[in-house]
Amino acid sequence: MYLAKEEKVELFKNHGRLKSESDTGSPESQIALFTYRIKHLTEHLKTNKKDHSSRKGLLKLVGKRRRLLNYLIKIDIERYRNVIADLGIRK
Repeated sequence: MYLAKEEKVELFKNHGRLKSESDTGSPESQIALFTYRIKHLTEHLKTNKKDHSSRKGLLKLVGKRRRLLNYLIKIDIERYRNVIADLGIRK
């Protein structure tokens, strides 16, 4: 498995809204998890260029993250800016 349970808990604790390991549903923690998975799949596709099923999964993840970011813009622009700055992603 590319992401151990301890790493996932640490990810939610660092990027979640409540800063606890049980905060798995907030948009910030989901965006952080999607970003981690996107980076992992991007590295995988650099070496395996013909893996089209993983490429399709990557595009779906990017779309999910984009929809969550759009939701966060509508709800609270400051939370959106914090997530963008914290994770180092851009629109």
